[in-house]
Amino acid sequence: MSLKNASLWMDEVPVFHELPSDQAIRKLQQFGYLKSQEPGKTLTRAGMSAKSVIDQLSFWKKKSWAHDGHAFGYIPLLRHDSQKPVQIMHVGAIQPDESLKGARVTIRLNRLRVASYPGRGRHNILFDFHAENHLKGKKENVHFNQVYKVQEGESAGIIGYPIFIGLNVGREGLLFDGCTVNVKNDQDQAIVKFLDSDTFKAGLKLVKTAQPAIAPLTDITVGLTKMLAHRSENLGVQKFSMGLSFDQVPGGARLAEGAYVVVQIPEEDQVVWDWKEWIYEPLLGSIVRKEEPTKLIPFNYVMFGISRYTDSD
Repeated sequence: MSLKNASLWMDEVPVFHELPSDQAIRKLQQFGYLKSQEPGKTLTRAGMSAKSVIDQLSFWKKKSWAHDGHAFGYIPLLRHDSQKPVQIMHVGAIQPDESLKGARVTIRLNRLRVASYPGRGRHNILFDFHAENHLKGKKENVHFNQVYKVQEGESAGIIGYPIFIGLNVGREGLLFDGCTVNVKNDQDQAIVKFLDSDTFKAGLKLVKTAQPAIAPLTDITVGLTKMLAHRSENLGVQKFSMGLSFDQVPGGARLAEGAYVVVQIPEEDQVVWDWKEWIYEPLLGSIVRKEEPTKLIPFNYVMFGISRYTDSD
């Protein structure tokens, strides 16, 4: 897969807010939210987007999976003996770790939170994560995907799950893309089982030189994600891109060891979202509201950790 194609792969994984209105209505009917064709006819006009449909259905406005807004947070490394809550910061408010230039890092999936996904009950969720592996004189595109079974309102039963082991950092930083797909189509269960095999469950271990097997494996994982996203009853839910750099340019995101949190929120909440209201509670291993420690983030989110690679990884 070429670098150009790698940067565009997520364009072929549609999420709800990107759908034309007629397709959006069809998805709502497939998931049981609209029970007849009549609401779709009255809501749909030529050229309308899914967002226009949502705006007419007031009860949808707080369903984060129907929106494209995101908040990006950072949790610093914990002290070995620390049990104190940790303040979460915006990814652009931290100091970059210059020592990571040209270094190798390990990426782990720490949390996949399913506050609200299309449908009800237990979900099959395909998680796809892409990164650029910086080698001498070239960039290698690497993908990881896995399917998790998660109950609505809960988190996947994972913590510290290796995604990329020994990813090579570029002089400018790292580029990540991620997406989740709600897999509802019964005919896709064989693919779900295939992705649950040991071959795909293991994190991708990388080295300092090009690996011939990486390209075909990447093509397979990307192809499966695209195929599942386009099946009739499946739906892309969360989609994000992050460029973590070493500069201090306002509006950007910095690279350092720690955990990164990507929260899917309604667009109007982006203006008022304040990371000062949220903390990471080490004793619980959860993100909670600072003033109400029993309250979790009410939206879908992904948390992944970045740590310096060691030979023991």
